[in-house]
Amino acid sequence: MAEAGRPPTERMPQLAPTPPGWIDAVLGDFDGFLQDHASCEKKAAGMALKMASHYPDKPVLLNAMADLAVEEMSHYREVIRLLTRRGIAPAPDAKDPYIAAMNRQVRRGSACFLLDRLLIAAVVETRGCERFGLIAEALPDGAERRFFAALNESERRHGELFLELARQHCDPDAVAPRIEALARIEAEIVAALPLLPRLH
Repeated sequence: MAEAGRPPTERMPQLAPTPPGWIDAVLGDFDGFLQDHASCEKKAAGMALKMASHYPDKPVLLNAMADLAVEEMSHYREVIRLLTRRGIAPAPDAKDPYIAAMNRQVRRGSACFLLDRLLIAAVVETRGCERFGLIAEALPDGAERRFFAALNESERRHGELFLELARQHCDPDAVAPRIEALARIEAEIVAALPLLPRLH
């Protein structure tokens, strides 16, 4: 556990940029992207609730995950409204190869399991931040652009939240080397994935 008053010394490492063709794929099938986006927000809320249920003895983490679950469900509601206005029904949830590959990086053992879960979440949220920013830049002025700009800021905060939770609940000296390693692994995962109209 980090010492009280310990200043944050780690920052999220810069992730490798998303390949340029990704935004073209998203804009080429924006309805399909929104369907995937809705599923991602719903799964993010479920992840937060699962974390809360696994660590009821950690009140800081518990409350943070309860708040995060509410925020992610609010985002889910907004994406559903976007889909409804476009006359599109949500799609069934599909497996997410990116998330599956990231989750395979979680090491077993009490000393590193929580650290890895928190830091992987930090990387995933930071990737979401980057990609929502790309969408906001590509959309014309209007409500949808403002929505994705707000999501960009929200995902930035979520990434920082998970990083801070890792500092508070795990060995703080292990945070920087592990998040840097995960960022390198994440770059390899992103480079290997096809460019599809999906968030990940």
